[in-house]
Amino acid sequence: MPEGDSLHRAARKLQVLVGERIAVETPHPRAAAERVAERLDGRRLLGVEAVGKNLLLSFEGGLVLRSHLRMSGRWQVRERGQAVRGTPWLVLAGREREAVLWNGPVLELSARGMRRLGPDILVEPPDLAGMVANLRREHPSRELGDALLDQRLVAGIGNVWKAESLWRARVSPWLALDETTDEELERVLREAVRLMRASVEGGREERAVYRKAGRPCPRCREPIRSRGQGDDNRTAYWCPGCQRTA
Repeated sequence: MPEGDSLHRAARKLQVLVGERIAVETPHPRAAAERVAERLDGRRLLGVEAVGKNLLLSFEGGLVLRSHLRMSGRWQVRERGQAVRGTPWLVLAGREREAVLWNGPVLELSARGMRRLGPDILVEPPDLAGMVANLRREHPSRELGDALLDQRLVAGIGNVWKAESLWRARVSPWLALDETTDEELERVLREAVRLMRASVEGGREERAVYRKAGRPCPRCREPIRSRGQGDDNRTAYWCPGCQRTA
């Protein structure tokens, strides 16, 4: 699933259309059913912002288009008028460039934007105190790895950066929240910020544990383990040898 860093890269690409009046098409029938084109066509694009795992496109008239990419969606920016192979969900065309959304199953148009997300992990400066406070308001027995994926608490972290930031902070995803210190929570969040910002800038570090179950830990050589976690059964990856479990 695309995580916050991917959305921030997409937001940067779409900045070339900000300030222009946009011709809007929805070739995919599921996107057309949302009436996005008829409500946005010809309006000026005022801003593009990544918030957590969502891309928010603000248009004149107070309308906000929310795009969530789920597992397979992606945005592409290219010269206007190029031949299209396949059926994109959405095409936003400016004077010279156009943004094309492929496999974008979540498109919501409203005048409200996002109101129920926690602090964005990639906002500068990050609201680490607010994130820690949100985590502390959760049930104390909730596992840390599961809580980090809850976008109401911290917006933008997905399964990849959950695994990698916990490993670098030497904290297990299986620790209950009441077994963690505020310093540990902040250390995990700082690692997530560092890793995800590096990814936005194109300097992604080699992954240490994500999808490496059974391989030796780069730090202590203990075999990396994996197991489903939380109500959504998202796979957690961790090293039992050097990530604190109690």
